[in-house]
Amino acid sequence: MDLSFVERERAPRQLMELGIRLHLADLSLSNTVRELEKFGVERSRKAVHDWVHKCDLQPAVDEEPNHVVLDETVIQLDEHRYWLYTAVDPETNKRPHRRLYSTTTTALIERFLRELTEKHDLDDAMFLVDGAKHFQTALRRSGLRFRYEKQGNRNNVERIFREIKRRTSSFSNCFSHA
Repeated sequence: MDLSFVERERAPRQLMELGIRLHLADLSLSNTVRELEKFGVERSRKAVHDWVHKCDLQPAVDEEPNHVVLDETVIQLDEHRYWLYTAVDPETNKRPHRRLYSTTTTALIERFLRELTEKHDLDDAMFLVDGAKHFQTALRRSGLRFRYEKQGNRNNVERIFREIKRRTSSFSNCFSHA
């Protein structure tokens, strides 16, 4: 791992590399900091975040999916509504990209797609979408291939959304006073 960006060595290089790898393996910044503290390295979440971005590495993936399911769902918390957009590999159920927005527009979906395709090589992927016209419009504008699919591979993302909504509702009910 190239750590030539380091100006001051306030942490041993091996532990900086460990911190970067832990975060790229989907460990949160807080948990990464906690793991580094076990080795006597006290760094802020911001410092670890900067290491990751300056190192400019991406998580290693074995193979990019040839099908990607795209969907959105509305999450209601009290009087507030949020839209969760997600991309799911139907073969592995991995979610290579997800975003939560306080509104829904075709422009936001285009931004979501741009972020997704910048992170992953999906030039040859077929995107599977339901009847949502704003997804189809955004995919068409982005020059990405898509296919309308109501069932089949899309069932995975619907199960994921049901579980997210169930957990969000349970959490909201437990902490409704906060």
